[in-house]
Amino acid sequence: MFKNRMGKVRSGWIILLALVATSLIQSLLMVPGMIYPIMKELLTNPNGFNGNVDELTNNSPWFMLFTQGLGLIGGIVMLFILWRFVNKKRISEMGFKNFSTDFITGLGMGALSIIIIFFILLATKNIEMANSFGSPDFSAYTISYLLFFILVGFSEELTFRGYIMSTLADNGNSKTVVYILSSLIFGIAHIWNPNVAIFGIVNIFLVGLLFAYMYDKTKSLWMPIGYHITWNYFQGNVFGFPVSGTTPHGMYGIDVSMGNDWLTGGSFGLEGGFLATLMIACGFLITKLYTKRSLE
Repeated sequence: MFKNRMGKVRSGWIILLALVATSLIQSLLMVPGMIYPIMKELLTNPNGFNGNVDELTNNSPWFMLFTQGLGLIGGIVMLFILWRFVNKKRISEMGFKNFSTDFITGLGMGALSIIIIFFILLATKNIEMANSFGSPDFSAYTISYLLFFILVGFSEELTFRGYIMSTLADNGNSKTVVYILSSLIFGIAHIWNPNVAIFGIVNIFLVGLLFAYMYDKTKSLWMPIGYHITWNYFQGNVFGFPVSGTTPHGMYGIDVSMGNDWLTGGSFGLEGGFLATLMIACGFLITKLYTKRSLE
């Protein structure tokens, strides 16, 4: 039950341990950052506090960054510890070799994907802008969420690609199984997001496959990390779309109420729309061409 035919602990148990351990440490480290805004609200407005902690932290971008960021950093450290002492491997073997220009390529691909979707929606009148391109609304959210999405990109790619894919591969699973299982777990991890949409989870599964393909073809986490960061940031904090159902704080106010939800993704964000599916498909082609050229 616990070991496979090669006498190794089954990859499922190792992955379960990692997911439980990182989730627990993240939750514990997020507690201190939640205490201050709760106490402040209770002291200033004791009868008006509705118990919604997410709303309090969301309204305080730097406390959100402190709270969520501390948890994400703790999860990353825990993952490294498990990788070293449970998987008994070096950090570089998870896909963290020397810095690679693949990171810059990934950043560009993620940003360009969202920019293309945005202009298609704007041209087809599926969205309206509240402020012009020449009047961006810079705020504390602009910087705090950039730092936050950098941490998210590193954390999720280390977990779902670096740790999970490597653990599955090391235990003799086929490449197909490695791709599908890691992406399926990635999709399931987003089921509890606000305003969840079935098509959105399908697209998250598909982008998980794209990240897995990037990781496999480059033998490094740098490209998927870069793509992940700008895919999220340009959605939520440049153009103002929800990111996997979460509240946006964009430099531009976007109204999607008049648009087709199959294209805009509605309240879940662009990941719930068909245009995201097309961009993910394009990502496979670009990655194939990029890695082929790199090997020549």
